[in-house]
Amino acid sequence: MSVQIIGLQDFFQTPQGRYLKGWEQQQFDRVVADMFGFHALQLGLPDIDALQANRMPHRWCASNVGSSPSGCPPPLGNARHLSTVRAPGQSHGDAPTGVDLVCDFAALPFPANSLDLVVLPHALELDADPHATLREVERVLVPEGRVVICGVNPASLWGLRQRRAHLYRRFGTGQLFLPKEGEFIGYWRLRDWLRLLSFEVESGRFGCYRPAVLSEPMLERFAWMDRAGPRWWPIFGALYFIVAVKRVRGMRLLPRAWKTPATRAVAPVSVANRHPAPPMPLDADGIVR
Repeated sequence: MSVQIIGLQDFFQTPQGRYLKGWEQQQFDRVVADMFGFHALQLGLPDIDALQANRMPHRWCASNVGSSPSGCPPPLGNARHLSTVRAPGQSHGDAPTGVDLVCDFAALPFPANSLDLVVLPHALELDADPHATLREVERVLVPEGRVVICGVNPASLWGLRQRRAHLYRRFGTGQLFLPKEGEFIGYWRLRDWLRLLSFEVESGRFGCYRPAVLSEPMLERFAWMDRAGPRWWPIFGALYFIVAVKRVRGMRLLPRAWKTPATRAVAPVSVANRHPAPPMPLDADGIVR
């Protein structure tokens, strides 16, 4: 008999939760490893260390639930590295619980144009106001900064099973397959939101094509679908992964002038007929006198 899923913590302990989490971790590690800058921020879901492969010197993990370990957010430029985050079930003595600051995602404690990278693992679909969160992300990102978003695809077999479970729960017979928190956001709908905020989608992909089953042996039996899915039904993966760049209109990046250009010497140029001769006097018949 399957266990009723009531939250993300319970979900990531299930076979389907470990399957999704493993694919998400691989995608985050692959993408953020080549993103450079100084300040990076992860919003929500500390169970996934989305910035562990990133090499920026200052990295935070923010949550909108609970209380801050230090009582206040760390100042910009003096952050605790996410490499010291304690993994689930692992003990490191007095290591932090994985959350560096607690704040409202619609009012981040960072100045405008201050972050180079923001990652959102399921943060939008778990937020009560995803539009406000996305606008706040656009505010704190520097021009040409990047945002990485991962979410559940409502058009997949997993999303269809979850919607069917919600329908059956009205009659008292349904059982949720995914966590009950949040509301799924479609892939193309999210791209429209990003376009309205002057983001340019750099890449987008889908993953986790295995059917929505509960047991781990059944998931392994359908492992071939992860290889066939990108070719035969590419947009029906259980998860989608989007990387977008913040574009600022009218901005032109100018290279730094390391050397002062030499001034060209200008030679004087002679001008012919600088003082023209006065006109010759003529008589009444137009003949020179």
